[in-house]
Amino acid sequence: MDGARSVNGRVGGRTSGPPGGGEKLADWADGRLGLYGLAKANMRKVFPDHPSFMLGEICLYSFIVIILTGIYLTLFFEPSGVEVVYNGSYEPLNGIVMTRAFESTLDISFDVRGGLLIRQIHHWAALVFVTGMLVHMMRVFFTGAFRKPREVNWVFGWTLLMLGILTGLTGYSLPDDLLSGTGIRFAQGAILSVPIIGTYLSFFLFGGEFPGHDIIPRLFPIHVLLLPGIMLGLVTAHLILVFYHKHTQFPGPGRNERSVVGMPFLPVYTAKAGGFFFLVFGMLALMGGIAQINPVWAFGPYRPDLVTTGAQPDWYLGFSEGLIRVMPGWEINAWGHTLQLGVFIPFSLFPLILAAIGAYPFIEAWITGDRREHHILDRPRNVPVRTGLGVAWLSLYVVLLIGGGNDVVATHLHLSINAITWFVRISVFVVPVLAFVVTKRVCLGLQRRDRDKVLHGRESGVIRRLPHGEYVEVHEPLAQAQLHTLTQHEQNGHYEIGPLVDAHGVRRPVTASMRVRARLARAMFGPETRIPKPTPEEYRQLTSGDHQQH
Repeated sequence: MDGARSVNGRVGGRTSGPPGGGEKLADWADGRLGLYGLAKANMRKVFPDHPSFMLGEICLYSFIVIILTGIYLTLFFEPSGVEVVYNGSYEPLNGIVMTRAFESTLDISFDVRGGLLIRQIHHWAALVFVTGMLVHMMRVFFTGAFRKPREVNWVFGWTLLMLGILTGLTGYSLPDDLLSGTGIRFAQGAILSVPIIGTYLSFFLFGGEFPGHDIIPRLFPIHVLLLPGIMLGLVTAHLILVFYHKHTQFPGPGRNERSVVGMPFLPVYTAKAGGFFFLVFGMLALMGGIAQINPVWAFGPYRPDLVTTGAQPDWYLGFSEGLIRVMPGWEINAWGHTLQLGVFIPFSLFPLILAAIGAYPFIEAWITGDRREHHILDRPRNVPVRTGLGVAWLSLYVVLLIGGGNDVVATHLHLSINAITWFVRISVFVVPVLAFVVTKRVCLGLQRRDRDKVLHGRESGVIRRLPHGEYVEVHEPLAQAQLHTLTQHEQNGHYEIGPLVDAHGVRRPVTASMRVRARLARAMFGPETRIPKPTPEEYRQLTSGDHQQH
């Protein structure tokens, strides 16, 4: 018998017989698509394991649920502004004039099998999707995961957040109930405040005077085709870049800018991701089944002469509504035209603030001048100014969210709506500053605690009496892994203009941008933003002999 052939009829680990159908199909696909090489290069790719990385997965899985439930709802929803008289299963609204869009929404809720459940899962998934994106971006922001080479991926994520908000607005408006109609009226008023072209934009969108009959048929393809298609492409590009750049990781032993500590994509990570998808889907289904949301039958059809009591948008639009609600009613009358500054200024501030968030990675890269790749995340305490800016923005959002719901807050807490409005007007300027200052001081305090832990070790709870009668608590030295985590961050010098006169006595040209960059660099990364790390000499001196014990 040939030595290469075993007794079970296999040659070199492969059956000696003809290849099976599955093997032929795999060979055919590999010869044309290169699947084997692609899988070999990526299926064993290592991904770090940290709970915060699941935030992106929650966004992805919520988006999948939105697509699946949206397809189901599209089969039964009729995006028409034609008025009909309702005569359906929900008897309190029988005989009421409404649009066909609202009527079909009622039919989905009461007559289509599982329609109300799918509607509510769809709505909850949209809220979780936008919430997950915001929290995910805040994790990326606070840890510096947006630095080179991931600036483009930050822009992709930021664009997804903006498109998610727009998609939520368009979908929220489709049922044409009294609540969503009030939201459309709010948006139309903001559009009218745009100087010169506001009226033309409004007539173009609504097909004439508000509310018109064209807005719902126009919002429908934007909501179900245009925006989801763009978002699907951005999600794909986002995931490709995550694979290409490799995942960021938190500092720890064995982790540096070139190596990744974690689990392989196949089979460990895929198994965990698959299980997590069903957890997310199950939670959304549970929320859709037991937590009522957007009961359009309770609001009734939209009428331009009515407004729902306590009308509030979904939370992600509270920022813009709060800006407009608390803005003083300023206006300018000139040459027969009225400029509504009380609406136009906050309507302009909303995209400007969001644009600043999208551009932040490029602004910080310009300030620092850092062109290196970064795959190890920052601990937020070690970058106190950036952390303070993030907390200040979140505090501003919370304040404006209160302003967007000032009527609900007033009725529930039995407060004056004017008092709440003035509280928000003042807090818009005061609260972010206080949040920034407090956050920066907390970060510096945590840096001092880390320094003390490195030099003196951790408190053991054991009290010892020294020979001269003093009582001290015994400190245990930290393990090498903990020491590495607390001291791995860099503390490089910040950008400075340098001497204004060179060695030959010639005055160097200094531009205004150089001065601005130097001031920003000192404010964000200067000596006042960090506590110096212990030097090896300090550590050896304090951990030698009796210093190691207390």
